[in-house]
Order: sequence, then C-alpha cells, then structure tokens
Amino acid sequence: MSDAVLSERQGAVATITLNRPERLNAINRPLIDRLDEALAAAEDDPGVRAIVLTGAGRAFCAGDDLVDEEQHDMADETTVREFVEALQDVTRRIVLGRTIVVGAIHGWAVGGGFEWAINCDFPIWAEGARGFFPEMQLGLFVTGGVTRLLPALVGPVKAKEMILLGEHQGARGLKELGLAWKVVPETRLMDEALALAERLVALPPLAAGEFKRIMGLAPFATIEEALALEIEACVATVRDPDTRRRIAAFSQG
Repeated sequence: MSDAVLSERQGAVATITLNRPERLNAINRPLIDRLDEALAAAEDDPGVRAIVLTGAGRAFCAGDDLVDEEQHDMADETTVREFVEALQDVTRRIVLGRTIVVGAIHGWAVGGGFEWAINCDFPIWAEGARGFFPEMQLGLFVTGGVTRLLPALVGPVKAKEMILLGEHQGARGLKELGLAWKVVPETRLMDEALALAERLVALPPLAAGEFKRIMGLAPFATIEEALALEIEACVATVRDPDTRRRIAAFSQG
C-alpha cells in the first residue's frame, strides 16, 4: 500500500491516516485509491470492529489537490467520471459499511475532506479545526453524498448556505449544527478517538454492524423499506450465538 495512506491495527481498532502532510493531505487519485483499499481491508478483517480516520501533519484533509497537474488534466469525460466514482466509493465505504468509523479531525477539513468528516459516524473535531466547501466558488460540485446528508443533518436552508456560500465553519459551530460529535483540545484528539473506538468494539459485533449498515441506508428508504431492513437485522441478531450468550448472562444477573 502506498504511503499516501497509512493503516495500522491495535486490537480491534484500525487507524487509517491520510498521509500527504506536505500537501495538507490534499486529495489525488493515489490517495483515493489507497484510502478505499485501507477501508475495504478493515471492513473485510473480522478482527476489526472500529475504524479511526485521521490525517497526518497539520490538517485532516485540504480537499482536492488543485496544483496536481496530472490530476487536473481531465478533459476526457471517462477520466473525470472514473475519478469521481472512485471518490464516491470512499463515501460508500464509510457510510454504508458495517464498521463504525470515528473521525479525528484537526486543522482544515476542506471540500472532499469536509465531506469525509461528515461521512464519519462519530466526527470528533479538535478545537480550532475548521471546515468549508469551496466547490461552488471554483465552479465545481460537491461529492460525498452531502446533497442528501447535509440537509437531513442541518436542514435545507443551512445546507444551501454552507454549500453555496462556502463560509468557514469552526468546530464549536459544527457541534451546534450536529456535524461534530465532540470538540476537544487538539492534544487530546487521538486519545479521545481511540477511547471511543474501544467503547464501540465492546458492543456485540453483529448487532452493532447491522445497526451501522441500516442507519446508513434507512434515511434514504421508504418506511416500508426501513421496516424490512430492520426485520432482517432482527432475525440475524436474535439468531447470533453471541446474542444468546449475552442474554443468558443478563438473565442470570
């Protein structure tokens, strides 16, 4: 795996680090591909029960690498489509996978980086961290499912303001909007993220994984589709031997 993304596992927690600190972890195709591979590997590893996603150096992710000439030689529609599909695949991994993702966000989270922060199940932001969407000012378009996710989280008017006006958002303001789970001093950011991940890995794995998967799908489903998803998850979890062990232990006091 390229050094553009680092991945390490401690117990049941996989820490995935965007690793282009000299470019503030700006997004290029190698970083996208390595991140997708790292997320897929963590998802496929039965020993991994939670993921911490963070960035090396002074920022979480500064968004699209606008000075990467090779990346922006994109006159060909097929090339552009493949790039954006790869970008969206990362969101599919974070939002629709069964492994809970804790974001540890510091410095800047810009454009696609801001979108990935929003995609996380538990985004923890460092005090002083900031995020914004520069796409509209550049004549580009947002990704990461934020045209659907952001209005559901902050309301349609605020979502339009954030995307169309591109104003900088501070960590405290993002917590008030429900886009940050917690705001902590930067010196405690990774400790807080790893401590939360350890709490999450203690949950029953099948039930937690199914909950994460269905929470990713249900907001976009009809009520009948959501009920059907819940039925299948209930059947699977009730039949899981680990669930039966936990119920027996609970019943015995």
